[in-house]
Amino acid sequence: MSKQEDAAITATEDEAVLLRLGYAQELRRGMSAFSNFAVSLSIICILAGGVTSFHVGLCSVGGASIGLGWPLCCLFSLLVALTMAQVASAFPTAGGLYHWAAILGGRGWGWATAWFNLAGLITVLAAINVGTYDFVARSLGPAVGHEAGPAGQAVFVVAVTVSQAAFNHFGIRLATRLINFSGYWILLLAAVLTVALFAGAATFEPLRLVTFTNFSGLPPGEDEVWPATRSVAWLFLLGLLLPAYTLTGFDASAHTAEETVRAAVNAPRGIVRSVLVSGVFGWVMLCAVVLAAPDVGEAARQGKGAFVHVVNAVFQNHPRVTVALFAGIALAQYLCGLATVTSASRMLYAFARDGGVPGSAVLRHVHTRWLTPVPAIWVVAGSSVLFTLSTKVYETIASTCAVLLYVSYVLPTALGLLAYGRTWTKLGPWSLGAWYRPLAALSVLGCGVLFVIGVQPPNGVALWIVLGFVGVLLALWFAVERRRFRGPPNLSVKE
Repeated sequence: MSKQEDAAITATEDEAVLLRLGYAQELRRGMSAFSNFAVSLSIICILAGGVTSFHVGLCSVGGASIGLGWPLCCLFSLLVALTMAQVASAFPTAGGLYHWAAILGGRGWGWATAWFNLAGLITVLAAINVGTYDFVARSLGPAVGHEAGPAGQAVFVVAVTVSQAAFNHFGIRLATRLINFSGYWILLLAAVLTVALFAGAATFEPLRLVTFTNFSGLPPGEDEVWPATRSVAWLFLLGLLLPAYTLTGFDASAHTAEETVRAAVNAPRGIVRSVLVSGVFGWVMLCAVVLAAPDVGEAARQGKGAFVHVVNAVFQNHPRVTVALFAGIALAQYLCGLATVTSASRMLYAFARDGGVPGSAVLRHVHTRWLTPVPAIWVVAGSSVLFTLSTKVYETIASTCAVLLYVSYVLPTALGLLAYGRTWTKLGPWSLGAWYRPLAALSVLGCGVLFVIGVQPPNGVALWIVLGFVGVLLALWFAVERRRFRGPPNLSVKE
């Protein structure tokens, strides 16, 4: 059998699974297993969240936040990814989490999950592009005489978001090539940065990675990262927001399932592998930053500029090296935002396909030439910009999106925990077997802890954003949507 014939049979099987779930094939199915993995790896992007949120960890308890906190939170993220992957294998659709929750728990839970996931993806796009501006302004800005400012941030974010949407508009082939490149680029540059930092470090003190130092209250003034407190244990928990925010976006492998070949196998693998690879590479890279720092305390006093300060200090006699590294990181952050537009627009398209959002008739439209959900792409981009303009503080945006996304991740997991072995008896080809239930329970518990951490001062406004969001959802559901919204077309599928 030729490769072409094998691909045709595989595509037919994918389309048959999709049809059984109630949907016809509309998007172009051509993403390979690597492309599906790369889209989640690109959104996680350790060179984005790991760099722009580095101070969130360092300014809590110092090196121990990286050496011990990062792998601890990565373990939690991996549990969530594993349980998510099992459900993704059974229901490989673009709606992903929304579709799973609707089938496993009912259309109301599906509707709520969709809005949490969509809001999380839009806010994470805002966090990525605001973080990119902060990083570029602090690292490359001085070289061109530019300083960070609200007006500059607004112009930058609008221009970058529009260009990311444009790449997505003109076809999944182009976006996929860029995302594939992004996957290689992230891992290559992370390795180069790690080796360069170790080579350039004047000292090497491994004990830094297990040393707890209270850096709360730094830097003093309005730029303070964490309010002063005597509780080192509490600070350690707050520092977990660094890996928690960084390791988000792996649901992209599920959202691009309808464009992925052998989605029932490759989508769950993409979810798990992206978290595992990002966790390991990110940990080694950030450990290198901590170990290479001439003075950890001095780095913590820089607050948001901690990462840039360390790299500049290590390579102070080689300015071209720092410019090259910073430019490479900025490119990775840009591609991270581009991949996020891909994921978020597929989520919005899938939800609109079932009539879940205002203007669904327009938002579900797929361009006949490009085979991309063009209206959904531009609505996602525009909504992200509006959120950025209304909430300019990066840390608040990051904590808000982390909470919203992990709630959307865990809702279908919790529903699957209740349905497993009862209404959900037939699993997909990728399965955890008997491990699913205990891992799902741990994922739900961990999400509750993350929610508490994510809404602490100075990010207390995140609590009101999330609570307000929940209030609006409840009001809309009971007033309108529970009578209007029908959910996915095949809720009778009990698998």
